[in-house]
Amino acid sequence: MVKTKEAVELVGRIKDLLWEKKAENVVALDLRAVSESLDYFVVASATSTPHLEALGRHVQEKLEEEGLFPRPTEGQSARWVVLDYGEVVVHLMTPEAREYYDLEGFWADAERL
Repeated sequence: MVKTKEAVELVGRIKDLLWEKKAENVVALDLRAVSESLDYFVVASATSTPHLEALGRHVQEKLEEEGLFPRPTEGQSARWVVLDYGEVVVHLMTPEAREYYDLEGFWADAERL
């Protein structure tokens, strides 16, 4: 399956931004072969709620400087921040939320990038 070059580049850029702020266990999933409506997820853990907020703010601010703005999302919480960039959706979670919702387990058949 051919990857959308721009989306894969965005996945790499987001992973770099998360590592800059010391996100933990950063994983990118290619969902196109296992979902009819989703393309890519980037999932990362934060060490605390302030770290979670800092990760989300950092990714959003840096991508806005490059002209990329996330779509509005609902249901943000102190345990899970979602940034929707269309083909690429970023899930930033506390370790407890990540373990509970287990996105990687749910999408276990997805290719890891």
